Amino acid sequence: MELNENARVDTSQVDDRRGSGGGGGMGIPIPIGGGRGGIVGIIIAVLVALVGGGFGLNAATNGGGDEQGDNTSLEQKCSAQDALKQLDCRNALYVNSIQAYWRTAMPEAFGEQYRPSKTVFFSQNVSTACGAADSGVGPFYCPADDLVYIDLTFYKLLADQLGAEGEFAQPYVLAHEYGHHVQDLLGTEAQMRRQQQRDPQSANALAVKLELQADCYAGAWAKNATGTADDKGQKIFKSITEQDISQAIDTAEKIGDDAIQQRSGRPVNPDEFTHGSSEQRKQWFTKGFTTGDPKSCDTFGSGA
Repeated sequence: MELNENARVDTSQVDDRRGSGGGGGMGIPIPIGGGRGGIVGIIIAVLVALVGGGFGLNAATNGGGDEQGDNTSLEQKCSAQDALKQLDCRNALYVNSIQAYWRTAMPEAFGEQYRPSKTVFFSQNVSTACGAADSGVGPFYCPADDLVYIDLTFYKLLADQLGAEGEFAQPYVLAHEYGHHVQDLLGTEAQMRRQQQRDPQSANALAVKLELQADCYAGAWAKNATGTADDKGQKIFKSITEQDISQAIDTAEKIGDDAIQQRSGRPVNPDEFTHGSSEQRKQWFTKGFTTGDPKSCDTFGSGA
């Protein structure tokens, strides 16, 4: 993967709340369950990472989510010549690419206009319209405020504890979360929640379908990422290699439900899956990448 050093990093698509105190005591805490120490904490963090849209929906009216970060430092850093050496600037540029893709792809594929969403960079804890969260929940999307949230230290956990060390794991994670934003805009997420209420026994299976569709959407973005450009027409990516795609697939496999269960020392139980098995996550990301068409990502269709 090679980013274009001439591409402008649009930091207005990011809300930098790092160091703001986070407001973790506001709202209703996002439920994550279990303990925090050692391997248990690692397992829980990854179990809830990349969920997007599932946390604390009942807390939407309980405050939070109205904070504003201070992007001054980020804007200065990301306008410097060596901006792309900085983790936060690279991630802001990944966000730019993902949203540039969906501005075109969503109307073409679904006949609906794309509405941009910001990514919130936070540290340790954060207040959202879905409730209060901390770094332990991993990256997530809150449909109540239409924002993506990430503590960038998550990537270190992903690399050090799960072995997903490749750089392309990072835009894959973000593209997955923006897949949830697209589902929110299209009404897919709300429809899935209604189905869960009508058929509670299928709640996990429906959640898996939502997650796998977000993986597929991430694959569709990856296929088209080299065609995305900044607001002045500069291409954002110079190249994306087969190795990059392999890194995304490797990440998807390492955060499959079966892999998580095995890592925690528990037997694999498909009835408890909420995100999909390693093979399913690989399959749907690959389908999105192979076709490059988000319309191919109908995980809810018969036979899917």
